[in-house]
Amino acid sequence: MNIWKKGLILSAVAFLGCLLGSSTLNAQTTLMNVPSTDVVAAKKVYVEMDFLTNYAWQRQGSFQNYIPRAVVGVGRNVEAGVNVSFTHISGESAQPIEVQPNLKWNFYSNESKGTAASVGCVLYTPLNHRTGTNTLGQCYAVASKRLSGKYGPRFTGGGYGLIGAGSAEKTKGGAIVGYEQPLTEKILLILDWFSGDNRFGYVSSGLSFTTSQRSALTTGYSFANHGRGKNSLFAYYGLQF
Repeated sequence: MNIWKKGLILSAVAFLGCLLGSSTLNAQTTLMNVPSTDVVAAKKVYVEMDFLTNYAWQRQGSFQNYIPRAVVGVGRNVEAGVNVSFTHISGESAQPIEVQPNLKWNFYSNESKGTAASVGCVLYTPLNHRTGTNTLGQCYAVASKRLSGKYGPRFTGGGYGLIGAGSAEKTKGGAIVGYEQPLTEKILLILDWFSGDNRFGYVSSGLSFTTSQRSALTTGYSFANHGRGKNSLFAYYGLQF
């Protein structure tokens, strides 16, 4: 294991250690990969550390992706955030780093009926390894409906479009689908899907575990719509304060 990789893993462990040492969590602003209708409340901050890998540590072309995220509630049902994606690819000396600023507006919410709707955009900007890599925008609209009952599920649906996508993104837009099913008071089953043949085209399944009033751990597996080698295991840990 090289020094760069060790450093990232140690940083991730330290970051998680700080979070676990902290001690109320609102719904995070994504299900797993697709955007939810939720936004961070005004003057609140949500932070998350994501780890993804195709688990073939020694295989040429294997990858490990580390994504620290931060989202701030800026008021009037609007949140603004930024993700920084570090990717280690086996056999490559230049490791891609990408900044992903994002903005979301929850323009409709009716708690009594369990409905909500939001729109948002994310910009994907590479900081290095720029040859053949485009700056890319994704804008989306989603709506959700939560059914009544203690363990009533929530359904999310919508669509997205890509702005400035190159030839590598064969599909420039598609559908967004999500399903959340509480299994217990602290365990949530989540399924979500981006349609299309592009970097977002995955169907994911996982479990989210409430670890404290402010934190949750989500882990699962993502299947690429096209290309088995893109499948990945993932674990996300988030905290709101």
